[in-house]
Amino acid sequence: MSTPVAVVTGANRGIGRAITLAFAAAGFAVAAGARDPASLADTVTEAREAGGTAVGVRCDVRDETSVAVLAAEAEQIGPVHAVVANAGTAGPTAPLQEIALEDWRETLATDLDGVFLTFRAFIPAMIGRQAGSLIAISSMTGKRPLHGRTPYAAAKMGVIGLVRTLAAELGPHNIRVNAVCPGFVAGQRMEQVVRRQAAVRGIAEETVRGEVTGLSPLGRMVRPEEVAAACVYLASDGSAAVTGEDVNVTAGVVMY
Repeated sequence: MSTPVAVVTGANRGIGRAITLAFAAAGFAVAAGARDPASLADTVTEAREAGGTAVGVRCDVRDETSVAVLAAEAEQIGPVHAVVANAGTAGPTAPLQEIALEDWRETLATDLDGVFLTFRAFIPAMIGRQAGSLIAISSMTGKRPLHGRTPYAAAKMGVIGLVRTLAAELGPHNIRVNAVCPGFVAGQRMEQVVRRQAAVRGIAEETVRGEVTGLSPLGRMVRPEEVAAACVYLASDGSAAVTGEDVNVTAGVVMY
């Protein structure tokens, strides 16, 4: 039996890095895509040093040609079983009336168009094989408000709509489509969010951090590895009856 192949975009840091390492540890050959070749190389090296198989492919999910290159490189490794559309941007933090159209469009181009372009590049081959698992990283912000983050919220809710409809379209081809909705994930991006939230609301960073952990019944943020574990599950045979879902990994902040 050939080694299953997984594709992860935005694989160079944070959740994407954790997802790449988790798939490599689970026995997948991983085609890891990201815009920054230096940090991507670090992720690939770490996966290999842990005994996994990974290759890095420079990819900008906003660019159709760049995504096509990623798909071609991945299929050279072997038939792609799972695709995780993770690449994204936090977007601006400001009241809607202060957000520039350019910043709005940039957020949606990365966080929503990027999922569309990524999935579209891999669907024909999956239909040909009558098998596959497509996984989009959405967010709990696609389900609940986050002050000053309207472009991000709109994009992440859009991802959920895309996933549900695509699951209905591709179900007859034995292709499953799901979203993972992380909560407040500890790490560099979350610290940036905390700083921006504190600035736009005129409060201390520690106050924002306390609000974040206080929303969780578990009293903590989510670890990147916990989001990665959900992705590996959605690519596995254990989730064979799971499609069209938006799976929360929020430490209980969102339960719907």
